[in-house]
Amino acid sequence: MPNHYNFDQVIQFLATKGKQIYGPHFRIHVEDYEILFQLAVYFLKDKDQLKRLSLSPHKGILLTGPIGSGKTSLMNLCRFLQPEHQRFLVKPCRDISFEFQEHGYAAIHRYGKDSFQLIKGSVITKTYCFDDLGTENTLKHYGNECNVMAEILLTRYDLFVTQKLKTHITTNLNSQELENLYGNRVRSRLREMFNLIAFDKDTMDKRK
Repeated sequence: MPNHYNFDQVIQFLATKGKQIYGPHFRIHVEDYEILFQLAVYFLKDKDQLKRLSLSPHKGILLTGPIGSGKTSLMNLCRFLQPEHQRFLVKPCRDISFEFQEHGYAAIHRYGKDSFQLIKGSVITKTYCFDDLGTENTLKHYGNECNVMAEILLTRYDLFVTQKLKTHITTNLNSQELENLYGNRVRSRLREMFNLIAFDKDTMDKRK
């Protein structure tokens, strides 16, 4: 996709995709255009606008906002702004915590080092969007308690530094709440790994 595109056409494209995925009632709210513009600039790799908005193409997206603001649906739609082979996978954090309960530390490896696979001589990278970070439970596997998402994020940070592995996140939590839940070590790495894009704290709940 070229750097010079029509943002109105992007909105129209995503609105059409939204209706296909979520049903005919779906619409993109005008008050979300600023957020969506930043996401479009990032996923369409608009170099000039990335620089203007101080967004790094080398980092992932940390999309924050109140419950029901539309974080998950917008990230799901933005997948379609990428070529099919580059599209990230959206994975609810709650599902990952249940995977740990069932499979143990193999679940952590699945979203860490196993994000690189050699297929027909080519290294295929899995980029994940961890959806609703902070809603997962701290579960046990054979009595071993683990803050699963903290471990996954620390592992992916190491791979971000050494292999340029990207990660995306949606969350309702602010920076202090993230630190309280995952510790200062994780919070400090989040600053390095992500571009922060935030809905206004007064954004309405679109599910109502």
